[in-house]
Amino acid sequence: MSANTKEFKHVSYLWDDARAAELAGDEVALLIYRSNLLGADLRLTNYGGGNTSCKVTDKDPLTGKEVEVMWIKGSGGDIGTLKKSGLAALYVDRLRSLKNVYRGIEFEDEMVELFNHSIFDLNSKAPSIDTPLHGFLPFKHIDHLHPDAAIAIAAAKDGKKITEELFEGTVGWVDWQRPGFDLGLQLKECLDSNPGIRGIMLGSHGLFTWGDTAYESYINTLEVIEKCAEYLEENYAKNGSVFGGRKIESLPDADRKRQAVALAPILRGFCSSKTQMIGHFTDDARVLEYINSNDLERLAPMGTSCPDHFLRTKISPLVLALKPGDDLSDVAAIKEKLTPAFEAYRKMYEDYYNTCKHPNSPGIRDANPVVILYPGVGMFTFAKDKQTARVAAEFYTNAINVMKGAEAISEYTSLPRQEAFDIEYWLLEEAKLQRMPKPKALSGRIALVTGSAGGIGKAISKKFVEEGAVVILNDMNQERLSGAYDEFVKQYGKDVCATATLDVTNEEQIKQAMATAILAFGGVDLIVNNAGLSISKTIGDHTEKDWDLLYDVLVKGQFFVTQAAVAVMKQQAIGGDIINIVSKNALVSGPNNAGYGSAKAAQLHLSRLNAAELGADQIRVNVINPDAVISDSNIWAGGWAEGRAKAYGVTVEELPAYYAKRTLLNQVILPVDIANACFALTGGLLSKSTGNVINVDGGVAAGFVR
Repeated sequence: MSANTKEFKHVSYLWDDARAAELAGDEVALLIYRSNLLGADLRLTNYGGGNTSCKVTDKDPLTGKEVEVMWIKGSGGDIGTLKKSGLAALYVDRLRSLKNVYRGIEFEDEMVELFNHSIFDLNSKAPSIDTPLHGFLPFKHIDHLHPDAAIAIAAAKDGKKITEELFEGTVGWVDWQRPGFDLGLQLKECLDSNPGIRGIMLGSHGLFTWGDTAYESYINTLEVIEKCAEYLEENYAKNGSVFGGRKIESLPDADRKRQAVALAPILRGFCSSKTQMIGHFTDDARVLEYINSNDLERLAPMGTSCPDHFLRTKISPLVLALKPGDDLSDVAAIKEKLTPAFEAYRKMYEDYYNTCKHPNSPGIRDANPVVILYPGVGMFTFAKDKQTARVAAEFYTNAINVMKGAEAISEYTSLPRQEAFDIEYWLLEEAKLQRMPKPKALSGRIALVTGSAGGIGKAISKKFVEEGAVVILNDMNQERLSGAYDEFVKQYGKDVCATATLDVTNEEQIKQAMATAILAFGGVDLIVNNAGLSISKTIGDHTEKDWDLLYDVLVKGQFFVTQAAVAVMKQQAIGGDIINIVSKNALVSGPNNAGYGSAKAAQLHLSRLNAAELGADQIRVNVINPDAVISDSNIWAGGWAEGRAKAYGVTVEELPAYYAKRTLLNQVILPVDIANACFALTGGLLSKSTGNVINVDGGVAAGFVR
């Protein structure tokens, strides 16, 4: 490939000369720009993986002298979204002088704290363990990435030989070693022994490339990875088949989704035996090629190679002994069949921990699998939140790509178990975990609030997301639903919500909403029956159509959504919460309200009946009784506001004040007040309460429960 080409087949050339020209003269800005471009192509590096740096000359604020400063991605960042606040800046001479106090590889970890003595910028992010790997190399701009194509060579049995032959000696090789101070010294030694090389391959780990400018580093990185990818492609063509050829056929797409919907809640229940988990499902073609292959049985137990991979996927996946077309309708039978597999996996993980642990190792973590493979159907991943579960799936897909490439050119090798353990239970990694914020009250919870595209439903959904839950936004009105989804993604990110069109009187749409929850998050365990409408008429004016509509939406809708959700909750067997948004009208008699008020009373008593039946399954059913929630509420659309104003002899404009004045607290009730009450019931402090009613009405004495 000619130097500085802009044509690539296997990687994306994203450099914009005009944009780069705007940043000319600011090497740190160009570092951030280059990093974001590299992170935008998942073929170059995975989420949170890799490290980029640049070295610049700056003025020492204490001496006024010119000094060399290295800017590098700080600990825990992601180059795709990197900003200056995510960088660490260090004096290069001070960092390199730490060699004088380095006591050897047995004392690697103590060097990390010493990095702080090299800090140049007081707003620095904490320096990462990779800092010396960049610091000991002399180049102005350096990229350390984890591209699948390069790791496939790095993880191959003959990786060193292949690297030497493929790049004709222009890319060096350093054998696997855990990142740290000593690895930085080895990189410098490799460079000194091979002057003029354009990069270094790290065995089982990744790639280092560099340049004198941000652009030269960028182009060099693309060219090296492109050459790796071309080499793999040539060998795929030579071999004809990958992973030993296909052993089984995938189910058709719709059938794969059906099997995933049937199985995911059961798997989620198993994986949540210690901590409640959120799930992710993918039937990506790359995953199917691997899980349907003859070599799956051999490769899966080997685990991954790159430390970035298995830190997020655990040492190896659980492969299910289920056939693609198995009947999954008998939940008890499926659980009985899967129980020994989960017990065996937990035992394997405990043995791995006990065999490899050191006297000062952190305690064993959750022994349940993160990655579960169902041949012919797809891959399930489970983690503490949706982003972590999704990223685990992405990383295992990276690992699949690596296995495929390594097998095509040689033979795949994974990290030895002890090396893997020493990364997974690294005290520095443990310290990083301990610094993370404590889980929020609703972390690991999956919520479906009916009618959540506006008013009370949206307020409840926002509260749940802010407290750590994920939600399935739904509404009959597609335009309102799309608007709500865009609002949530903008405010909270793409991993917190999914959407479903839902009319609670439509059995098929209820079923599809539950399927959406399962495919997006693994199940459902927090239902709020909020969807409603109101009709205010005299007894004489009420029609049969009015009556049926009220009872269909409020009573039947509540019942059938609950019924569908309970089926999923019982599959999971980890309990759940159902909250029914009823009304003060369930308890208080009033004029022009026969249909609505009696339907609300039915909702209330149905809640009591459900609570009595579902307690044995640890599914709690409680009621919130709002009153006069006028702000942003669909219930006040149409003729309801006019009807209530007429009943009370006031104008529509006077209604909010009228309702507030008749309460004991003289307060206007807002959607957020209902949301707070829902959180009070689900946030953990009332976990032993079921069958209860909480009035959120400002205090209407006639509505006191008695």
